[in-house]
Amino acid sequence: MSNTILLTGANGFLGSHIARELLARRYVVRALVRRGSSRSTLAGLPIDFIEGDICRQNDLLRAADGCAGVIHAAALAQVNPARNVAVWEVNKTGTEHVLQAVKQHGIRRLVYVGTANVFGFGTREQPGDEQQPYSGQRYGVDYMDSKVAATESVKLAVHRDNVPAIMVHPSFLVGPLDSKPTSGAMLLAVARRQLPGYTMGGKNFIHVRDAAIGTVNALTMGSIGESYILGNENLTYRQAFTLMAQVAGVQPPRLSLSPGLTRLYGQFNDWLATLTGKHAQVTLPMALIANDGHYFSSQKAINELNLPQTPIREALQEAYDWFTAHGYVY
Repeated sequence: MSNTILLTGANGFLGSHIARELLARRYVVRALVRRGSSRSTLAGLPIDFIEGDICRQNDLLRAADGCAGVIHAAALAQVNPARNVAVWEVNKTGTEHVLQAVKQHGIRRLVYVGTANVFGFGTREQPGDEQQPYSGQRYGVDYMDSKVAATESVKLAVHRDNVPAIMVHPSFLVGPLDSKPTSGAMLLAVARRQLPGYTMGGKNFIHVRDAAIGTVNALTMGSIGESYILGNENLTYRQAFTLMAQVAGVQPPRLSLSPGLTRLYGQFNDWLATLTGKHAQVTLPMALIANDGHYFSSQKAINELNLPQTPIREALQEAYDWFTAHGYVY
């Protein structure tokens, strides 16, 4: 019986950790990667690379042939610009191609990697969970909207076509191997003293390795058709930036940025971008997101997927040490 797992998005931040977790459990890892994309975080690992594009159905069919399971972690997580047709092509159409490959080859388990933002967020006292309906449509961001649509495609395939899929939805990932960097850009901005202040919102944070463990656990644990939020600590931006500053040995941002001021700044940047044709660093949708507290509970994943809960300070320290060792900080 095959123990080969097809992993899409293997050379991404989370994917690099999922690949290591699969190898540690003696799975054979087959990675679908785009031609010419960097594989630096996978260097030296015994991975079977197949070049292809999830936007092409035949590439998925070829890659999934002979696999026992699929972990679909590939996504385009772009929020700037807020509207981008390529985001839909990768996140929704790509997911539908994966679903077709799973059906055609009779694969035993699909783990779809979504995002916690497809659920409604709550307060720190009463965080959102898998039962809360999507509330991010007001931001007008194709990344979130497309991930909601992709999640619905997976649910439909489970109920209509009996596709054996489980959905995991990580929150904000922190840890080493963030080579682009993606979420680690926030830590680097604090370390470089580039942030003047903090907004009134916050996020749920998780160590990227914990999210990888929860994702691989979903190959053999959890219930078909169910969603699981992979998260850990709910922190305001002030709390998060203070932790980041302590790890980096710098002073944390001191200025409290009001929601109104943040919103005006985003609106001005959008106007300027329209005038100049150049993308702004902070857009209105980004400002609106920064003003909200995206707080979630991961109790379901803790109970059913044995999701680990590494302290976020440890995750930040590992991330900072990796960035320092690879020349990112200065």
